[in-house]
Amino acid sequence: MSKPHVLWFEDIRITDLPAVGGKNASLGEMTAALSSKGVKVPSGFATDASAYRTYVAENRLEQGIATRLGEFHSGKATLQETGTAIRALFLESSFPAQIADEILSAYGDLSRRLGVDRPAVAVRSSATAEDLPDASFAGQQETFLNVRGERELLDACRRCYASLFTDRAISYRETKGFDHLDVALSIGIQQMVRSDLSGSGVMFSVDTETGFPDAIVISAAWGLGETVVQGTVNPDKYVVFKPLLAQPGTEPIVDKELGGKAFRMVYGEGGSHRTRIVETTAQERATLVLENADIIQLARWAVAIEEHYLRPMDMEWAKDGESGELYIVQARPETVQAQSSSTSFRHYSLTPKGKPLATGAAIGMAIAAGKACVIRTAADIEQFRDGSILVTETTDPDWVPIMKRAAGIVTDHGGTTSHAAIVSRELGVPAIVGTGNATELLLDNQEITISCADGDIGTIYEGALDFAVTDIDIGSLPATGTDIMVNIANPAAAFQWWRLPARGVGLARMEFIINAHIKVHPMALVHPERTAPETQRRIRDLTHGYPQPADYFVDVLARGIAKLASPYYPHPAIVRLSDFKTNEYAHLVGGDAFEPEEENPMLGFRGASRYYDERYREGFALECRALKRVRETLGFANVIVMVPFCRTPAEADRVLEAMAANGLVRGEHGLQIYMMCEIPSNVILAEQFATRFDGFSIGSNDLTQLVLGVDRDSGILASLFDERDEAVTRMIAEAIRKAHAAGIKIGICGQAPSNHPEFAAFLVSEGIDSISLNPDSFVRTIGAVADAEQCKPG
Repeated sequence: MSKPHVLWFEDIRITDLPAVGGKNASLGEMTAALSSKGVKVPSGFATDASAYRTYVAENRLEQGIATRLGEFHSGKATLQETGTAIRALFLESSFPAQIADEILSAYGDLSRRLGVDRPAVAVRSSATAEDLPDASFAGQQETFLNVRGERELLDACRRCYASLFTDRAISYRETKGFDHLDVALSIGIQQMVRSDLSGSGVMFSVDTETGFPDAIVISAAWGLGETVVQGTVNPDKYVVFKPLLAQPGTEPIVDKELGGKAFRMVYGEGGSHRTRIVETTAQERATLVLENADIIQLARWAVAIEEHYLRPMDMEWAKDGESGELYIVQARPETVQAQSSSTSFRHYSLTPKGKPLATGAAIGMAIAAGKACVIRTAADIEQFRDGSILVTETTDPDWVPIMKRAAGIVTDHGGTTSHAAIVSRELGVPAIVGTGNATELLLDNQEITISCADGDIGTIYEGALDFAVTDIDIGSLPATGTDIMVNIANPAAAFQWWRLPARGVGLARMEFIINAHIKVHPMALVHPERTAPETQRRIRDLTHGYPQPADYFVDVLARGIAKLASPYYPHPAIVRLSDFKTNEYAHLVGGDAFEPEEENPMLGFRGASRYYDERYREGFALECRALKRVRETLGFANVIVMVPFCRTPAEADRVLEAMAANGLVRGEHGLQIYMMCEIPSNVILAEQFATRFDGFSIGSNDLTQLVLGVDRDSGILASLFDERDEAVTRMIAEAIRKAHAAGIKIGICGQAPSNHPEFAAFLVSEGIDSISLNPDSFVRTIGAVADAEQCKPG
């Protein structure tokens, strides 16, 4: 009796990859090994590689395939002509009777297992060379959804075989050096999850842009998952911090981004695989697909799957709209960041920044400049000019042959986990996806620069701009006795610098999150009725989906802080309370209704003086709520709160009382509270301040301004502003001495040690505990600190 060609998932292991391909081997492995950890995989079965080879042999296709490939290699036929001809050979052939009987018999068994007559199934291709650790083969073959009935099933299986020779698959194997006739195809036939009634998406167990290993990135859209994989929608995005997932009572979701989700794929009424695309409702576009509980569930599964495979993974998930159950429908090795170095990386930076034209999700961290080549459809793909920046509506797998010839890629649609993004990363081509309307904004042959160097958001600039490239070797950095930390403001760029051996975040600025992400004055969220009607409408748009407008401020600020605290956890992350000046607060949405006009805002109503004042007290309560959520709900107990511009000990007492009234009690739940040491009174009365705070951080910019009487924003006086002035260094030395005498830590978070190596040496000689640097000056300054420590007496 001949060996059967059909295997049930529960009988398949990862070692069966040569027989059933990477996709089906992984589904079988998860079914068998991870169900005990709660991971759910839809029931199904797979044909093996021998079934494909039997199909090819009995229909005598091998010679025809070889002939057409030979014509392609000799230049007698184009890629499109070759692919079309080979696919036709498969579609015109018939299934051998034994294989057809086995497939239909297993389909009948699946029907009985599910208790459904002729159930809808997903029919997926699984090539024997795909999902390898060094080659994703993502999207190279076809998937057919909502296949129902025996005739439709065999037709979908035949189309899967043909899809082994799509144009993109031929091109990809040529690039990777795989012999076309050595690759076989297994077919996975799997219970359809009714995600058309809910949502689905993609998940990675590593940050796909930076390689940060402690992040799980989830994309989600309404309906069947092909819209996310193909990049036809801009999905929601969620980021979860792995190390805190096992901590009871925490929900370490450090980022939530609402995607446009303009379309959804649903079941259709006819056609070979019966799906159709429909527009989403306004309510769906404005609503996140996943609740927190689902995000955490998926993240825990991602950890379990990664731990089982011992490598970063790329997964697809779906939620059944009838049962509410989540499922993993695919898992494969992540192929880009898994091969990147953890001790070296390349940093790009624009030297001048030009006029921004559009933004989108950044893929990679590189910069590219060149002429735009605007191509809207695959039918015009031959018009692409090598070395230009491809601009198109969506870069689905049909575009792979030209993606590798592009200097950069820009799309209107798609998210960071779309197929186009995956392939762009694998090819090392920077891309900006989901711009919305780049094909309308950019002109063909227009000089542009695309920058993915500033975090999650990629920007397209007018003109071909100059940029610098720096190779950073972390492995060669010296160890120091002084704690070297980093200053971080932008949550979008927080993961970029995770490889730096920093001992925490020395300064995380709240203002950037409020200005760039929240955009609304906190008092305008507490009292929107005090703002203009147009402002009230804008606030309603921004805060849609939150029970109260103020909840929006707390949620966005908390997640932004958590993301800043993530890369160096469990080292401390020192978060400074808001320190806008009144003129800066006034520029926020609704700010003009709450801010007074001041002659000198730099010395006015700023920092600590605001927190207990009736004019801002309710806004400060929101800052405290966000910090309490970061520490106690999201789980980042490494966050230290820092009070800026605190003029007197009496003012310190009032601030600490206001914080305690809002649930932030010094010493409770391990909470430490630091103070910025940036006013001469902070140094003169350091002994008194030290009894109220757990540590000091020197703000050299304000301290220099106030010691020398020089407005730090004055261009006229710029030559007089120097942190190395003896009056300033004496103050700093005294602050360090007094802090240590009081038994508390003291660091510095100003720009001076980054700008002046001799200033870093001075700080070391005075025994400062920590120096916090901007990330781009970390490597340069740590060397100066190490040299200074070697020269320090004793």
